This record gives sequence, C-alpha cells and structure tokens, in this order.
Amino acid sequence: MSRTLQKIEIVIPVYNRRDTTLQALRSLQRINADNLEVHVIVVDDGSTDGTSAAIAKDFPEVQIVKGDGTLHYAAGTNRGITAALAQNPDYIVTMNDDAVFHEQFLQRLVQTAEAHPRSIVGALLLLWNEPHRVFQIGFEWKTLKGGWQQSENSTAFDFPKQAFEVEGMAGNCVLFPAQAIREGGLMDEKKFPHGWGDIQYIVRMRKMGWKLLVEPNSYVWCEPNTHPKPLHHLPPKEILRVLFRNRRHPLNLQRQFIARWESAPTKVQAFLGFLVYLVNISGKTLKYAAKK
Repeated sequence: MSRTLQKIEIVIPVYNRRDTTLQALRSLQRINADNLEVHVIVVDDGSTDGTSAAIAKDFPEVQIVKGDGTLHYAAGTNRGITAALAQNPDYIVTMNDDAVFHEQFLQRLVQTAEAHPRSIVGALLLLWNEPHRVFQIGFEWKTLKGGWQQSENSTAFDFPKQAFEVEGMAGNCVLFPAQAIREGGLMDEKKFPHGWGDIQYIVRMRKMGWKLLVEPNSYVWCEPNTHPKPLHHLPPKEILRVLFRNRRHPLNLQRQFIARWESAPTKVQAFLGFLVYLVNISGKTLKYAAKK
C-alpha cells in the first residue's frame, strides 16, 4: 500500500539556548503540515540551562537525543540524522534553533524537491531584526577573492521568484531527500567539529550529482551572527594564538585551509584561494599596524 503522506524528520542540534530553542519549536508548531507527517528531533549536547526539561514539558512529542557536551555542531547534527533515518523518512530537514519559520516554509521546500528530482533545497534565510534583508543565501566559489563568497546587503526582492541553483549552501535550514543522505553519509565531524561541516557536506552532495536549490518563497528568519574581532584589532600575542593554536576560532589558519581544501571545486582552486586569503588578511593587518 502506497504512503500518501510525505514523512519529514526535522533535526535541530542545541546547546544552552533554552529560550531560543523553545521559540523555534513554538514557531514550528504553527507551520502548515497538510499532507506531511512531521517529527522533530532535538539533539541536546549536554545543556545545563534546563533545555531538555523545558522541551519535555512543553513539547512532549519532540524526540530528545542526549549528548555529553562534546558533540558540537557537526556531531550533534549527525546524531540527529542517524535517529531520523531510523524513522524511514522521505526527507530530513537540518536546521539551527535560532530561527522562526513562515507557516508555508516546509510545504514550499517539499514542493520544490518533488518538482526537481535529485535536489537538495534550502530556504531563503532572512534576518529577524531586518525581516526583508538576507542573512545567508547560496555560496559561489571565487578563487581570486579567496574562496566561497555570498551576496552581501541583499534583500528578499533581489532574487528570482522561482527556485534557483547555487554552488554551495549553509545548513541553517536545508531539506535533504533521505536518499541523498543514504548515498552521501554524514558530516565530517572530525575535520569540521565546530564550523564549516554543513557547507562541506552540502558541497560534497553536489559533487555526487545532487543539485543545490534555494526556494526563495520558503522564508526563515534567523538571529544575526556575532562576529569575532578582526585580527588587526587584537594584540600580537593573541593574533598568533588565533592563527596557529585556537582551532575553535573561525580565523584559525588550519581551520581556514581545511575548509577550502575539502570544499573547493578542485584542489588547485583550494590552494590558490587559500593563498589569496592569506594575502588579504596580511594586507589588512599590516595596513592597520602602519596607521598606529
């Protein structure tokens, strides 16, 4: 007997953001789930702020997968995906908890995926403090600019009205056919424990023949990123620590190199892009130092 409902598993890794997580779950409760069987899995990586207890109290239908505080983003998402695959879904949506969702966001992701076989579909990510302004959208590789680039200062009105193809995407809200994950496996949590694991994962899927689409009518509003201080604002000793020792820092050179090496279109482009990146950050740091 054929199944009439599309079975959707939503995976959300969380850590110590109880109120933010609860806000996301309340938003998900309000979405249009007609003809969809939606199940939510939260991977709580050892939160100490009562996140799991609050979810169990207010959202008893949500499955909680417990971590011990060592999972971080990639491994946490992987544990959720593994739990989701056990439910034999049609699609798995990976998302962050710092988001609120248009009531039709999931319907539109599914409709686009159904209309475009072998496609992975991302939502249009907007800023929740500037609801018309784009938070993140598809990435484009540009070697002479140092690697992956994305549109800056764009609005929701700057893009096509129909789904469009991109070279790369972040994993803030992405719908994967379960078959894509069965073919491509999980995120590389050893090389990318703290960041870039989602982008590398999605680009890997593209290299395997899965088309990457953004559905511009699937609106998700995200909390703005907080960025670390630029290198030229740090004392020399701290600059060296960031560049060569602190693997958790987004500007760490090893982390930056691995991100390009594992996700660039070719290894040559990865190496050249990293050289350009080094020249750019060196120039900015030296220029600032000369002014002091």
